[in-house]
Amino acid sequence: MSETTHDRAVAVSVPPSPDDGLTPAELAAKYGLSVSGARPGLAEYVRQLWGRRHFILTFSRAKLTAQYSQARLGQLWQVATPLLNAAVYFAIFGLILEAGRGMDKKVYVPFLVTGVFVFMFTQTSVMSGVKSISGNLGLVRALHFPRASLPISLALQQLQQLLYSMLVLFVIVAIFGSYPSLAWLLIVPALALQFMFNTGLAMIMARLGSRTPDLAQLMPFIMRTWMYASGVMFSIPIMLRDKPAWIADVLMYNPAAVYMDLIRFALIEGYTSDNLPDHVWAAAVLWAVVVGVAGFVFFWKAEERYGRG
Repeated sequence: MSETTHDRAVAVSVPPSPDDGLTPAELAAKYGLSVSGARPGLAEYVRQLWGRRHFILTFSRAKLTAQYSQARLGQLWQVATPLLNAAVYFAIFGLILEAGRGMDKKVYVPFLVTGVFVFMFTQTSVMSGVKSISGNLGLVRALHFPRASLPISLALQQLQQLLYSMLVLFVIVAIFGSYPSLAWLLIVPALALQFMFNTGLAMIMARLGSRTPDLAQLMPFIMRTWMYASGVMFSIPIMLRDKPAWIADVLMYNPAAVYMDLIRFALIEGYTSDNLPDHVWAAAVLWAVVVGVAGFVFFWKAEERYGRG
């Protein structure tokens, strides 16, 4: 519709729009629009993650390959690093401080090496999780994908690294008199539960680290304290036999100690069930399910905020 004004210009009047008066939310609902990067429902989020499973696997392998690409020994450091740590701890705690008292040397050396390898699996998963978002902001901001892919793939990277290290661990254990048996099969469910626990914890730390970068500087001190409290270098019941029983119980039921003890029990012939807390498998399952599920939900709730701050 148009009309001529007094200066012979033609003015065009726009007819009212059927969308006049609608709120942005009503307009979005009318035309099927959604907020870019909005958090999907939990079930849909799991479906999206499954759809990115090949990316998760490939990303974890690429990270593992690149980790020591600049070193002369390359991937040998995957095994050399925990072995060197074990050697240092044996020299200080085994020889100087005699932390292995009460255990035969054939038990203590595999006990110590197993503890170092297994605890490092949790430690590196947590440390990688802290930086999984803040250290990959370019990727997060450039591509649309479920952000949980990053902490999951980094935890998977640490699992792959542990599996390489386990080959050396098997040799060490055999040298000290513990040979392959059916009990070694218990390593599979123990590592599966630990991986679930580590992944949940990595996702918790990923969300916290995405908002507080300084957390990465604090974590080494926290992890070191956790290591000393988990019986990596000594037997908790033996070392604390003169202390109130509840102190040993608290330390033995902490998740790092639980998973270490399960793998020690599976691998080491002289490490019997007497060294394990009661209902240790129930504790392992409980830690894995609670932390794994809670960590996933905690991370998912902040999905739309990653990379925007």
